[in-house]
Amino acid sequence: MANLKSKHVVWHPGAVTKDDREAVTGHRACTIWMTGLPASGKSTLAVALEKALWERGVHAFVLDGDNVRHGLNKDLGFSPEDRNENIRRIGEVAKLFTTAGVINVTAFISPYRADRDQARRLMAAGEFIEVYVDCSLAECERRDPKGHYKKARAGEIGEFTGVSAPYEPPTHPEITVHTDRGSEAECVGQILSYLEAHGYVPRPGAA
Repeated sequence: MANLKSKHVVWHPGAVTKDDREAVTGHRACTIWMTGLPASGKSTLAVALEKALWERGVHAFVLDGDNVRHGLNKDLGFSPEDRNENIRRIGEVAKLFTTAGVINVTAFISPYRADRDQARRLMAAGEFIEVYVDCSLAECERRDPKGHYKKARAGEIGEFTGVSAPYEPPTHPEITVHTDRGSEAECVGQILSYLEAHGYVPRPGAA
């Protein structure tokens, strides 16, 4: 983490704790960190998971990579240094959402293991759930919904993950979903099953 530039900044704790918030919402708060190649299905899956959780009465919110770059991180590009700062900032935001009692679902390429590990270290044990959205490069290129792979291959986009910039897959993710083999519903179901089994959300029909 970057060092504070001022020595006069003091953290002010609130009077309402994360445990207090979880007692009201009826579920545990956490960060579900989706990582994978461009066009692997992260954003699509995150939106579907958010809806499925919301329909169960779970307080959920998606932090999407492109959306965040429209505002909070609009000053950042795609150099290794800017990617690092991009993930550093969103890790801090995700921590705040988790403290606020929300299950927040992040959908970022986050190509470097060190950056993802840094985000994990911000959280308490059990608050960070890494989801590897595994999809072959060939399938991601076949989908190419934004036309970015085609432009990257033509040299029109530099430092594009999977083509001209590296992607480091997780070594020990809590969950791996294969979006080139399973349907959207199957992948969402897999994540929900994990959340139920580990006590983050109640099973449907549970008192």
